[in-house]
Amino acid sequence: MDRRYIRHLAPLLVALSLLAPTAPAFAQDFPHKPVKIVVGFGPGGLGDTVVRTLAQEMAKSMGQSVVVENAPGAGGITAASAVARAAPDGYTLLLVSGQNAFSPYLFKSLPYDPVDDFAMISTIGTFHFLLVADKDSPLKTVADVIAAARRDPAHFNIGTISVGSAQHLSARLFATMAGLDVPIVPFKSTGDVIAALRGRSVQVAMETVTGALGQIRGGSLRAIATTAPARIGFLPDVPTIAESGGPTLSRYVSESWNGIVAPAGTPADVVQKLNREIAKALATPEVRQRFVSLGIEPRGSSPEALKEVFLKDAAKWRVVIEEARIEKQ
Repeated sequence: MDRRYIRHLAPLLVALSLLAPTAPAFAQDFPHKPVKIVVGFGPGGLGDTVVRTLAQEMAKSMGQSVVVENAPGAGGITAASAVARAAPDGYTLLLVSGQNAFSPYLFKSLPYDPVDDFAMISTIGTFHFLLVADKDSPLKTVADVIAAARRDPAHFNIGTISVGSAQHLSARLFATMAGLDVPIVPFKSTGDVIAALRGRSVQVAMETVTGALGQIRGGSLRAIATTAPARIGFLPDVPTIAESGGPTLSRYVSESWNGIVAPAGTPADVVQKLNREIAKALATPEVRQRFVSLGIEPRGSSPEALKEVFLKDAAKWRVVIEEARIEKQ
């Protein structure tokens, strides 16, 4: 080899040798300061409670505080925008759900891309919804609900929380698949939905398992069916809509999920370390027990699997949103 070539190549080789050890060093040193998980809703809600449970366990394992910051506003857009613009170093994370996946079809514009502007890390749990009625309602089965709705559609209301929520879209999908043309009435909160049920201004409601479970166990609400693909372990006597709704609803499933993402550009080794820490936390009896008590199935995933869930949900709910002609905000 030409000596002049070697003389020019040598400095480059030296520089590369100096850089090589630094590639994994960031992850080895991570975290050396507190990690923040941003939640796009106020404290006390399901997502907030879940992520705080996870954060406490992750902090024990990582030896650093994992703090939860609530940034409510604009249906989670405020929080997502802030994290999308944050430094891609693994110290600012975002709690996401199915709503993040289909948000492009609910808003006229977003200041970020729900997929491309984030590095997927892991799912943390899945949860389902319940079709419920007041304890004194004559409606006891999905067949009862369908028959009553067809008999007097103008006076049969399905209650949910706000338009575009997972509960609202689940109710819309149920009505569409069952061939029902009935009003779906949105309320501001779960408490408002339950009050409407008790007051009979709505005949049934679609609510998260978590939101309705206390009332069901207390005896004030009746669980008619779940939206899960199979019966829920802690509600073994409650059938699924798919198994009890007849042929038109045999493929009905609606589930949502929570996951953790970071800003796009976060180093892959940091993403993998966070993924391992989440999996470790989800495997602890304390976290599993708390999740199950909230009606959530603890479920981690690979970053790739979380992205697949994102894209699948976006495609499914886009159709529902467009068919319902929900006006973009």
